[in-house]
Amino acid sequence: MAGVGGTDGREKLGYLGLGMMGLPMTRRLLDAGHDVTVWNRSASKAAGLVEAGAKPAATPRDVAAGAGILFMCLTDAAAVEQVVFGRDGLAAAKGSGKLVVDFSSIHPDAARSIAARLKAATGMGWIDAPVSGGTKGAEEGSLAVMAGGDAADIERARPYVLEMAKRFTHMGPTGAGQTTKLCNQVIVGCAMAVLAEATRLASNAGIDAVRLPEALAGGFADSIPLQLFVPRMAQGIHSPPLGHIATMLKDLDTVVDVAHDTSTPVPMAALAAQLFRLAKAARGADADALEIYKLSETRK
Repeated sequence: MAGVGGTDGREKLGYLGLGMMGLPMTRRLLDAGHDVTVWNRSASKAAGLVEAGAKPAATPRDVAAGAGILFMCLTDAAAVEQVVFGRDGLAAAKGSGKLVVDFSSIHPDAARSIAARLKAATGMGWIDAPVSGGTKGAEEGSLAVMAGGDAADIERARPYVLEMAKRFTHMGPTGAGQTTKLCNQVIVGCAMAVLAEATRLASNAGIDAVRLPEALAGGFADSIPLQLFVPRMAQGIHSPPLGHIATMLKDLDTVVDVAHDTSTPVPMAALAAQLFRLAKAARGADADALEIYKLSETRK
């Protein structure tokens, strides 16, 4: 069933959650000429987008009332639950023909539960579509989006998602996107921990760690994380953060939980989770995840 459309045949869009990822993603939609209504818990974060042409909404319900496809990027499952089912949440709006595309990273079980309850309450569809690529990817439109949901809903959302991302892959039914993101976080979280070790070894041994990406480019050790993370670690560049320690820890803890439920051994991811737990205690929950490198600093 068609959603709320504009006069040019394109659907009216909504975006809820204007944090490190949501703000640049929404700006890309506006730059592409889309009609976008926005909401954020801290309304001040929407000011720049409103100046750029976005329509402000007072509540999530108001966003749902005026848009056919609702994009959302929130901190965790509790935040998603509140925005969907809390006072004046999405579930308070008429949902027939409307579609939520949730870019948040949450437990696959939570995604399945929220999607089923919202569908039963309002008829609103749901795609779980966590992203990879960080704030740089959000700004450049180079994100990878892994999605779970109905194939027809995926195709309906595709042209709009690809305004914000380079890749939009349908991985299976609801929850499959979240599970794929956990696989991504196993690789990224462990890579951060391993690259921190390599960078520290180079530094302690008297090698210019900043040159590691140049020296290893094209070899088996080369990767996007190597090229992006190592210079920032070595030079202490942590603002703006590529991602928060607490976010990586949340995802790795979810990996361990799903691994337990599926009898999957994840020794490396479990160790990375503990290292990020140490980093959270030492550097703070909102510190850049790459500050895991500072755990191995030698006191002078």
